[in-house]
Amino acid sequence: MKIRKADIRTDYNKVWEIFREVISTGDTYVFDPGTPKEDLQKHWFAGYMDTFVAVDEAENITGTYIIKPNQIDLGNHIANCSYMVNPEYQGRGIGRQLCGHSIRFAREKGFSGIQFNIVVSTNENAVNLWKKLGFDLIGTTPKGFRHKTLGFVDTYIMFKSL
Repeated sequence: MKIRKADIRTDYNKVWEIFREVISTGDTYVFDPGTPKEDLQKHWFAGYMDTFVAVDEAENITGTYIIKPNQIDLGNHIANCSYMVNPEYQGRGIGRQLCGHSIRFAREKGFSGIQFNIVVSTNENAVNLWKKLGFDLIGTTPKGFRHKTLGFVDTYIMFKSL
């Protein structure tokens, strides 16, 4: 597997399919499951973010991530990332590889840390992976997410110093 910069002209539709499938479950991301395709540009391909895709030997996109400043101006030294793995490829270590790539890229760009502002507490696979990769749980927002099936659940803020 290799990770490369996404090309909006050639990767948009494939990234959309992953995005659509991941948000359709309403259990891990704040995006409305009915988000229209044209909104992907502002959520995943905006000018202020870098977008990457993971591709297998056959050039199938197996996952994607974005990295951007967590805040503007005086808060722009901390990165924020979001990751999505094609459901057909989950459980193969792609999320771990995407996160590892983002950590290296963040260091190259001069970020001093990475913060995840909203990790859904019931997404135990993600929480455990981020912890294994050195992220600390630094805060909890009680009932910060409207889970599609569980109702209101807590969210976590997680941070890794670079």
